[in-house]
Amino acid sequence: MSTALTLTALPGLPMVAAGDDLGGILADGLARTGLLPRPGDVLAVAQKVVSKAEGRSVPLAAVAPSPRALALAAETGKDPRLVELILSESLRVVRSRPNLIIVEHRLGFVMANAGIDQSNVGQDGHALLLPVDPDASAARLAERLGMAVVITDSFGRAWRRGTVGVAIGAAGLPALLDLRGQPDLFGRELRVSITGFADEIAAAAGLVMGQGAEGQPAVLVRGLIWEAPAAPASALLRVGAEDLFR
Repeated sequence: MSTALTLTALPGLPMVAAGDDLGGILADGLARTGLLPRPGDVLAVAQKVVSKAEGRSVPLAAVAPSPRALALAAETGKDPRLVELILSESLRVVRSRPNLIIVEHRLGFVMANAGIDQSNVGQDGHALLLPVDPDASAARLAERLGMAVVITDSFGRAWRRGTVGVAIGAAGLPALLDLRGQPDLFGRELRVSITGFADEIAAAAGLVMGQGAEGQPAVLVRGLIWEAPAAPASALLRVGAEDLFR
């Protein structure tokens, strides 16, 4: 929850490359802007800069497509090498059709193309994979920066058009806020209300980050209040027994 919320992009961040000290880059950006950490601060960080720093860029020329990847590429019209990477990062293919592959990622996310992207990668002929463990990546950044961190990515939604920012990693805050048992405005007890707190932060930060050439991969969200214990972004995943659609 919040009473007065501000979102501030860290300006002037350099392009991130494999092996860069991302925590140091973000700390310098905060200091340069005069944004010293306060209680309730959250730094939303785009997945792409985390993946770049962690060396998750793969040259497609080095990928040998399997027979399965070749068959799926023929069905969808995608590059067989990209399809091979998608399959290697996935537990299963949920749906496919021309120009679309929806998978269950090895981390449990249901998403297009296993989150693999070629936009804003900075290297022609390369594809960028998700971090190996986004919650662990967030935890390392949170410890370094002394504030909560949410790693964001853009997801499509099954029943709505357009992508929106979601949290794939979180540390230092509760990814979920369980409001059950609390009263509503008229004193009625809430019985099913569980808020995707980290997802809401990611979506808000996405308004500032943008999706194209904005070059603003880190946004300080200030003014939030929470009392629940910290929980990672993996807590946002719906377990199979609760899934009515797959």
